[in-house]
Amino acid sequence: MHLPSRFLRMVLLLGSLSVTSLAAAQPGLALPDWDRLTPEQRDKLVAPIRDRWNDADADKRRRMLGHAQRWQSMTPAEREHARHGMHSWKRLPPEQREEARALYAKLRTLPDAERTALRERWQQMTPEQRRHWAQANPAPEPHHEAAGPPH
Repeated sequence: MHLPSRFLRMVLLLGSLSVTSLAAAQPGLALPDWDRLTPEQRDKLVAPIRDRWNDADADKRRRMLGHAQRWQSMTPAEREHARHGMHSWKRLPPEQREEARALYAKLRTLPDAERTALRERWQQMTPEQRRHWAQANPAPEPHHEAAGPPH
């Protein structure tokens, strides 16, 4: 049986494909560390960030750099907590995002005792009461339309 040579020919033909395209075709395929990626593979991974950076004004660039610096200083547990928070944020309906922004903006201005009292009061509010509170205490406009959860 010529299965090994047929298999070898198939591997050689596939050899012209990039690791990333093979990974897309075979999700279980182990991928190399960053240092073993080709320059082309690295460029494909970095290109979306480069485009966002180039399209950003100075304030947004400062925020992007600040986020990257904070991410680097986090422990693995803190990073996982942040990922979980972002996933939760993305699933929130727009109305609840606005309520969260309003609450966070208000909390930032209060002394500790008042902050604690507002948090406790918030927990006791019904969804309707929260909606009314957020309308009466709107948050400042977010820096960009996809503003994430409060930090």
